[in-house]
Amino acid sequence: MNRLRGFVGNMVSFLSVGYNVSMATTYKHNRGSVVMLKYHLIWIPRRRRTVLVEAVADRLEGLLAEKAEELEVGIECLAIKPDHLHMFVNAPPSIAVSQLVYRFKGYTARVLRQEFPHLRKMPSMWTTAYFASTAGRVSEATIQKYIEAQSKRT
Repeated sequence: MNRLRGFVGNMVSFLSVGYNVSMATTYKHNRGSVVMLKYHLIWIPRRRRTVLVEAVADRLEGLLAEKAEELEVGIECLAIKPDHLHMFVNAPPSIAVSQLVYRFKGYTARVLRQEFPHLRKMPSMWTTAYFASTAGRVSEATIQKYIEAQSKRT
């Protein structure tokens, strides 16, 4: 374990010179690893219906926050549009990205359909498809700006 700490400490020192990395705020530590897994996730309602508006969008935001806390996932940025949503999350390595999306979609679909009767008319709340990307190829700042720009569109 001491070797891991030494290695990670050296890497962070190296990275912080060129990339301004902060161990305290971005990396998750556990007994055997130090990780930072950030995903940009997008998914849509079934048939891309414009149902994520007003009270549904507000409740969806709350449900996503609840589930994120339960899964120990940090929501860095969230934009809910009428026909899709964007999430930028910091996830633990113990949850595969497919499981992460599955849990978010399953929980929100069940609760939203219970609370909003008009959503029960849809065959299902969400499509089975989703988009996921890591922050490795594109900087976090770029993804956050993109999601924030999605919030500003009408």
